[in-house]
Amino acid sequence: MATGNQGKLREYRDLLEPAGFEVVPFEPGIEETGSTYLENAALKAEAAMAATGTPAVGDDSGVEVEALDGFPGLYSARLGKTQPERTAELLRRLEPYPRPWRARFTCTIALARPGETTRSVTGERRGEIVPEWRGGVGFGYDPVFYVAEAGKTFGEMDPEEKHRWSHRGAAVRALLASGWLS
Repeated sequence: MATGNQGKLREYRDLLEPAGFEVVPFEPGIEETGSTYLENAALKAEAAMAATGTPAVGDDSGVEVEALDGFPGLYSARLGKTQPERTAELLRRLEPYPRPWRARFTCTIALARPGETTRSVTGERRGEIVPEWRGGVGFGYDPVFYVAEAGKTFGEMDPEEKHRWSHRGAAVRALLASGWLS
């Protein structure tokens, strides 16, 4: 798994290990220079595969807010140095706009295997950004991303519930259903 993000790593372990896969972290140490989630996910997966000679998975994800024309999207992790700073900056930018602040979380997973073309799947979850932090579970924008159907933010969900609702859970289910991991 090409990531240095401990929250993502924990979620991938939760999602893939019950299906019989061992998730081994690999820090690709590359810049995310792609202009899409797919390009960034593939850069990470291909760097990890090249370094290890084994199949590798890369992920890129972000939250896209309608009122901000899809921002921060690819730049979700770059709004500040810490996640509290990033969340505060997102909420600051949303202040002039009326609620609800409709949003979607998107996750693209790229699978790189030696001698094969890199393949990808994408999962998404629609919801809204709420102006106050709710819950202390998860990471990133989880405490301010509200899923109406569940009646709570990702930050209020235990990991199993979040995996059922989340963009990353949807992408992993698509990856497992693809048959590409066999």
